[in-house]
Amino acid sequence: MATLSGSMVKGRRVDWGGIILYLILTCFALLMVAPLVYLVSTAFKPLEELFLFPPRFFVINPTLKNFNDLLMITGASTVPFSRYIFNSLFITLASVSLGVVISAMAAYPLSKHPMPFRKQIFSMIILALMFAPAVTQIPQYLVIANLGLMNTYWAMIVPGLAAPVFLFLTKQFLDQIPDPLLEAAKIDGAREWVIFWKIVMPMLKPALSTVVLLSFISTWNDPGPAMLFTTSESMKTLPFALSTISGGTGVIAQAGAGAAAALLTVIPSIVMFVISQRMVLETMAHSGIKD
Repeated sequence: MATLSGSMVKGRRVDWGGIILYLILTCFALLMVAPLVYLVSTAFKPLEELFLFPPRFFVINPTLKNFNDLLMITGASTVPFSRYIFNSLFITLASVSLGVVISAMAAYPLSKHPMPFRKQIFSMIILALMFAPAVTQIPQYLVIANLGLMNTYWAMIVPGLAAPVFLFLTKQFLDQIPDPLLEAAKIDGAREWVIFWKIVMPMLKPALSTVVLLSFISTWNDPGPAMLFTTSESMKTLPFALSTISGGTGVIAQAGAGAAAALLTVIPSIVMFVISQRMVLETMAHSGIKD
């Protein structure tokens, strides 16, 4: 018998291509997680380490002083820090909840009902994806002002409900649900609302999880609505408060507090992604597939 080559280990061929690919992907993964690790490290750095040159990636003498400074800075303002947190939580939860329902209700007829001008309506939705959010800020402001919703929670909730990208993802996932399943429910006497809530919504769970994640991240981290639609400090959100900490007076003294605030802001988004990542990947795999 011929001698085994160096590329054979215990009767099995070593997949060098797979190993190299794994190493390359590992390097990319480390590069992607590096900013998050640096953010965590910076939040615990004392003031003298924040301005070292060259900067150090990892903290040497970790401290909780930055978080204490953050509470002192926000505690000295006219509005307590807890108010900013409540505003952000309320606006985010309301936007996510209503946005999920609106996206599903709008996508259902576009996908499963032979309504007039269905293709044209969906084409307009795709076209809306091309516009940057800044383009719609002035029309949104005029609509909110004319409706008398300025300085209200609705002013910061309503503009984000009809997001074209969420409708697109939901509709594309709905296309994968077989029509005979819904027709069988109609034959059994189920009404449209029953079919929608009892059959369609449970099957849309992966797509809706993606909508929840993307909507949560975009709403939670966006200071724009608080800057555009409110003038009352008690209606401001957490991202707006953090931007004033990072860019206000005493920037050097508040650098540590700004780093701590940035960490506290990003933690909810990370938790949401960890919880829903499996369903998000499933949605991305199906959103562009056609039977």
